[in-house]
Amino acid sequence: MIEKNNINNFSSGSNDRHVVIIGNGISGVTCACNLRKYGDFKITIISSESDHFFSRTALMYIYMGHMKFEHTKPYEDRFWVNNNIHLIKNTVVKVNINEKSLQFKDDALFNYDALVIATGSRSNQFGWPGQDLKGVQGLYHLSDLEMMEKNTKNISRAVIVGGGLIGIEMAEMLRSRNIDVTFLVREKNFWDSVLPVEEATMIARHIREHKIELKAETELKEVKGDVNGRVSSVITNKGEEIKCEFVALTVGVSANIDFLKDSGIETDKGVLVNEFFETNVEDIYAIGDCAQHKNPPESRRPVEQVWYTGKIQGETLAQVLCGKKIPYAPGYWFNSAKFFDIEYQTYGVVNAQPKENEKVFYWEHSSGKISLRLVYNSADGKLLGTNVFGIRLRHEVFDRWLNEKREVDYIIEHLATANFDPEFYRRHEHQIIEEYNRQTGKCIKTKTRKGFFASFFK
Repeated sequence: MIEKNNINNFSSGSNDRHVVIIGNGISGVTCACNLRKYGDFKITIISSESDHFFSRTALMYIYMGHMKFEHTKPYEDRFWVNNNIHLIKNTVVKVNINEKSLQFKDDALFNYDALVIATGSRSNQFGWPGQDLKGVQGLYHLSDLEMMEKNTKNISRAVIVGGGLIGIEMAEMLRSRNIDVTFLVREKNFWDSVLPVEEATMIARHIREHKIELKAETELKEVKGDVNGRVSSVITNKGEEIKCEFVALTVGVSANIDFLKDSGIETDKGVLVNEFFETNVEDIYAIGDCAQHKNPPESRRPVEQVWYTGKIQGETLAQVLCGKKIPYAPGYWFNSAKFFDIEYQTYGVVNAQPKENEKVFYWEHSSGKISLRLVYNSADGKLLGTNVFGIRLRHEVFDRWLNEKREVDYIIEHLATANFDPEFYRRHEHQIIEEYNRQTGKCIKTKTRKGFFASFFK
């Protein structure tokens, strides 16, 4: 049960004020739960995807047999009734801003006082011939997972189109069932629109080590089908035909906002919002993957399709709706992922190509599976961002160093203090420092973890 907070700066909502949230992902649900903490609103969550909130990032583990769907639900089903949050499973097809009502697919109308659009994303398609054949799909919604179960039953060969994190997840999913995979990426190396060339090369090599045929600088031209309307092969831009029984389209996602057409709500790539998530229409807000910031915070993108930013946005909007207008302030960028068995973290800003004012220190272990990149300002040596593969670094430490604007020498000297690999894992700080000293001509020595924790908890 959610406990209500007594916060003097908040004005509690009235029982008469009905907040309707379209979408039961992390953004919408976080907003609803925080509204229940801070006020006495009437709260309704509408979703066409599932009866209850679940962790979307866990979909791959359901397919791989590590989890069941019920394990992905953070709250027990009775949670919603106990906290007086009304759930509706239906599809909104239109928003009537003048009447403050929603139209469902069965033409029924539903009224709101304040509306929160949190409808997330959908998989991109680019009009390829044959993209609507059976066995061709993306992976974002729960229904996509259910479809993937059917589409990959008893098959032996699949093609994945497009790199990125969804693509690598689907590759791991398919390989877990011993399905042969061909991976088409238009870049020279995997995800090198985001990763610098050294890391992109390392991950491309790692993908191939998992018996995946990675075809770089190759794009989809056409999907061909059999007499039953099911995919049978793909044709690439190089004229090659690749036989397959399943095609995964992982060429990114876009905001799920088609139902807002002609509503009067301003949209671009997403629903346009200010720093308080207010749209151009009074009492209508947008958060999560479908929200696009007119003036995003420094070094942040207008649309951020990441779990933790969705959570922060839901928390921020709840405060706004309760009368405390605090602007969205997500802090320094961070993200984490897994490329098969190589873990990845990034903090701050790391560009695929360094800018004129940036210098880079890069170290890679001889195994070719562990690396560290530090990007810093060439003028003052202050840290701008880091990429790390195969070493776990403490988020709170790197976030603090970025906020304190620490110099790269300090980072190198205290690197061991940020490491939180499990006990008995091999440590690499001495090798990293030796390489840094070799590249820079300096004589930095490492600080011990014991000394760090003594100062960290002062």
